[in-house]
Amino acid sequence: MRALKPDVMQATWEMFEAVLPEPPVDTHPLGRHRRRIPDRVCFQGILTRLVTGSALEDIESVLGHVVSDTTLRARRDEWVAAGVFDLLCEMALTAYDDTIALDMSDVAVDGSLHKAPCGGEGTGPNPCDRAKSGWKWSIATDSEGIPVGWVAAAANRNDSKLLEATLEAVETRGLLNDIGTLHLDRGYDNRNVNALCDQLGITDRQIARQRRRGEPKPPTPQPLRHGRRWTVERTNSWLSNFGQLRRNTDRRIIHRHAQIAFAVALLLIAKVIDWHKRVDADPPPIR
Repeated sequence: MRALKPDVMQATWEMFEAVLPEPPVDTHPLGRHRRRIPDRVCFQGILTRLVTGSALEDIESVLGHVVSDTTLRARRDEWVAAGVFDLLCEMALTAYDDTIALDMSDVAVDGSLHKAPCGGEGTGPNPCDRAKSGWKWSIATDSEGIPVGWVAAAANRNDSKLLEATLEAVETRGLLNDIGTLHLDRGYDNRNVNALCDQLGITDRQIARQRRRGEPKPPTPQPLRHGRRWTVERTNSWLSNFGQLRRNTDRRIIHRHAQIAFAVALLLIAKVIDWHKRVDADPPPIR
């Protein structure tokens, strides 16, 4: 996977290192505590787990037992509490916006359902998986499929119920007023969604219409409505390639939020790297 390529991993680590908190001071009177495992090693272990979805015990073996699974859990919790993954994501989003620029003319929102076999906070019966334990995310993307807001919830939460929280996440980045056209599938075709959009000032919206109960089926196929929902569906596919998102074994919702932020940051960093490679490879204009 691209996230494990040396160029992406190194660029991500350099940004990650810049937002790491100061390590705790050794309080042992004789300084006899075990030496702290380097952050770079723990970063590699957490990244590998996110990509592959492997258990931390297996990641310990992959790294040659230089770090224990217990240390990886403790370091992950330390970084989550310090908001490191959120800061990394915001840095990556800013770098993308400065380099390539976000395009908010067409924004799409959609949810994506996934497995959560261990249950825990923010999980529920998955309606698409025989009511097994699952979770979902609702995500908003720009015209190119770049995530600009997201929220995690239980698998049995309706997508339309998560729209407000998703748009609030977009607002926290100061991008809500930049939305040109909002694209939604037929699951959002109800009066509550329309009222919410009117309240937020989103007047231009493309919502696939669902047939009401008792409404006769049209005798001829109706013309397809213009829409750009495919961008968010592609982004959901990108995120689903991360094994820990596809089958999440954590039991706390803050860990899932951190994993989404980490995955989004990796996607953005890879896109910025690819953009620079294309620019550097282009020949100079002929004068």
